[in-house]
Amino acid sequence: MTVLLFVILAFPLLLLFLHRKHRKNGGLLHLPPGPPGLPFIGNLHQMDNSAPHRYLWQLSKQYGSLMSLRLGFIPTIVVSSARIAKEVMKTHDLEFASRPSLIGPQRLSYNCLDLAFSPYNDYWREMRKICVLHLFTLKRVKSYTPIREYEVSQMIEKISKLASASKLINLSETVMFLTSTIICRVAFGKRYEDEGFERSRFHGLLNDAQAMLGSFFFSDHFPLMGWLDKLTGLTARLEKTFRDMDLFYQEIIEDHLKPDRKKQEQEDITDVLIGLQKDNSFAIDITWDHIKGVLMNIFVGGTDTGAATVIWAMTALMKNPRVMKKAQEEVRNTFGKKGFIGEDDVEKLPYLKAVVKETMRLLPAVPLLIPRETLQKCSIDGYEIPPKTLVFVNAWAIGRDPEAWENPEEFIPERFLGSSVDFRGQNYKLIPFGAGRRVCPGIHIGAVTVELTLANLLYSFDWEMPAGMNKEDIDFDVIPGLTMHKKNALCLMAKKYN
Repeated sequence: MTVLLFVILAFPLLLLFLHRKHRKNGGLLHLPPGPPGLPFIGNLHQMDNSAPHRYLWQLSKQYGSLMSLRLGFIPTIVVSSARIAKEVMKTHDLEFASRPSLIGPQRLSYNCLDLAFSPYNDYWREMRKICVLHLFTLKRVKSYTPIREYEVSQMIEKISKLASASKLINLSETVMFLTSTIICRVAFGKRYEDEGFERSRFHGLLNDAQAMLGSFFFSDHFPLMGWLDKLTGLTARLEKTFRDMDLFYQEIIEDHLKPDRKKQEQEDITDVLIGLQKDNSFAIDITWDHIKGVLMNIFVGGTDTGAATVIWAMTALMKNPRVMKKAQEEVRNTFGKKGFIGEDDVEKLPYLKAVVKETMRLLPAVPLLIPRETLQKCSIDGYEIPPKTLVFVNAWAIGRDPEAWENPEEFIPERFLGSSVDFRGQNYKLIPFGAGRRVCPGIHIGAVTVELTLANLLYSFDWEMPAGMNKEDIDFDVIPGLTMHKKNALCLMAKKYN
């Protein structure tokens, strides 16, 4: 009883000490402007966790495109314009190149042995070099073209059968099935059937991983308060998700190591990683945990963002029938009765590519890019940024930056026709995959899948709202999480185009 009483009395004093310590560390700095916070919790009570990108965008209109917050004891800045994004991701890219140590990502990445969540250090530089030179080269991405084209053709055939029967098509579900199947074949050499335990298990793991990566852990913001995460059951959920995913990866690896395994026509990414493990020329020894960490990035990032982008594109097109008509006319007039649009064909469709760019601008799949962390004190736009500051780059807000875009709230793909602006990290007003040292290395895989899928959906079918609904009924509500998914599934009627 005495010990419990001591803990109850001492705990507020500990919080006060930590709060004053953090105030002392940042109190004399000329920080960017931001909303006033409360003692201890800072600005956490003001955050809208259902759509933080929207809330932070609205705040930036009041406090500016470089804004300062405090999330618990963690100093935080939010970048909301192309101009400041260039400062952070180009001029001062090295100072902003690290990642924060957050509980969910740290555990699921095998203590940051992956690429996406690893801090900036010698290990990360070597692992990025390995991935860029061996996993995500243009040649290797191209080698998986037959897989992508086959799976898209299977999706079109499936939709055709539903269209012939005048059945409603859950496009959100259909496209998620497509992207997950492509990733399974490319990364793991497996193809799960439409129904069954393994397919259900795969999607369950994906949903659990996304939930954990986007969850609020007390210990991320308040030192010594991890016990609250245990009390809420979040720590147990994270551990279960990790164990389930670890078992999944282990089964994939063991299957690849079987001496009687049938040799695939095209080696998958797991094959490549196992081969690299035997190579002694690298500065690091690649372990099974390294391989699992990289597989986690591909499993979660590759499946989720591509599906979200296609669905947001179709949502925007249904909301803007003029753009839909123009995109369909381009692909149909260009290829006539070809029957199927291949990846090489997509290069002849500038308007379709503009539609994809406009979707990534207005409805980015990851609206708040994976957060960064400052390595050292630096100065941005006349303000001082302390080391170990959490950095959010709000791609959602940057896509609506009035200094970078004309009529930023309108869905106008024509803005990209004849423009050199691209999404590969060189133009800081369009950064759906990030930029600088931390740009997504799998950018080519994601882009070609989205373009191929969208081209065939527009070529093969005329799309209509379900009976009794019109375009005004289309919503843009989102599910909370790292990836921005449409909350309500996009369900449409399709008519086969002859």
